[in-house]
Amino acid sequence: MKSLSNKLAGLLAVSGALAAGSAHAVNDLPGGPGVRQLNLHPAATRIATEQAWLHWFMLITCTVIFILVFAVMFYSIWKHRKSVGHKPANFHESVTVEVIWTLIPFIIVILMALPATKVLVASKDTSNADLTIKATGYQWKWGYDYLNGEGSGLSFLSTLDATHREISNEGAKGDVPDNYLLKVDNPLVVPVNKKIRIVTTANDVIHAWGIPAFGVKQDAIPGFVRDTWFRSEKTGDFYGQCYELCGKEHAYMPIHVKVVSAQEYTAWVADQQKKMAAKQDDPNKVWTLPDIQARGEKVYAANCAACHQPNGKGAGPIKPLDGSPVVLDADKAKQIQVVLNGRNAMPSWKQLSDTDIAAVISFTKNNWSNKTGQLVQPSEVLAQRGK
Repeated sequence: MKSLSNKLAGLLAVSGALAAGSAHAVNDLPGGPGVRQLNLHPAATRIATEQAWLHWFMLITCTVIFILVFAVMFYSIWKHRKSVGHKPANFHESVTVEVIWTLIPFIIVILMALPATKVLVASKDTSNADLTIKATGYQWKWGYDYLNGEGSGLSFLSTLDATHREISNEGAKGDVPDNYLLKVDNPLVVPVNKKIRIVTTANDVIHAWGIPAFGVKQDAIPGFVRDTWFRSEKTGDFYGQCYELCGKEHAYMPIHVKVVSAQEYTAWVADQQKKMAAKQDDPNKVWTLPDIQARGEKVYAANCAACHQPNGKGAGPIKPLDGSPVVLDADKAKQIQVVLNGRNAMPSWKQLSDTDIAAVISFTKNNWSNKTGQLVQPSEVLAQRGK
């Protein structure tokens, strides 16, 4: 018996050590989730502040009603129980009681509806926005297009940082960063104290765009346009996620909004415009294989490596590119069509430029064990659009 106890104690000690070794040191993420967070997220907008007040007002009101109703009910049951000699009242109707229990709930509902309606109407008023941005949900990333206001014409994709995806693929062993699965390559940048209208839609399935600190959440539905808005009163980084189950990569499409000062935003817009101008290549330009491969490596790392992995081996239902028959096929149009229009779990990448698509295809055709020597020119991609 003593031997069995010693063995059990040993097993418990080993399991405790393993548990301690696998524990992650986590801290609050400013603008994101907090450790053991129970309440609503600290508000960064007026709407979020009013929502928090409304939340507590409704909770306290309902709690008071609950206590009062059940207190009267239990008091009546206890005080007028049969065992102490009380006789049941014998009456059929009471106009006074009918009026009282109709008026009191009516008044309570009105008192609760007035502040709720005020907050709801304010949260839906997207007029007079300083900046309008379209957020498009893709499987599994976000596309942002600046439609109106300072920065109009800017457009980019926001994808989970590749290093965080690698951490997840390895089982999140050891220490993980506080912004685990919330870091993106291109955050949405907006100015502080400006009304930002977010127009949502989707390219494939239903997604949802939201930031808890802003008090906003709006579905992004294919074929439909919805909108919401926020005005952040604080600078900093704020995080959210897709809030609609959209497929197996649902956990890997975070939302990162960076709120900056007006001066910083103007500088950021100027920098982004320069980058966009540099990317607007002539589709008729003829590239050499080394040059287009170098560009394709960057495009692959930013857009493809998260799913297909940096080694091109794929994972689970994501097919490998290393040794892929489509990639190795001499008919380059086959791979161009897959990238342009998508196939199975792979989404369409039409939003990329002709040069970027040509570059990433050329990269995959000549990387890893794929040594085809094939070169895809931007003009070939342009010719395949719309087919």
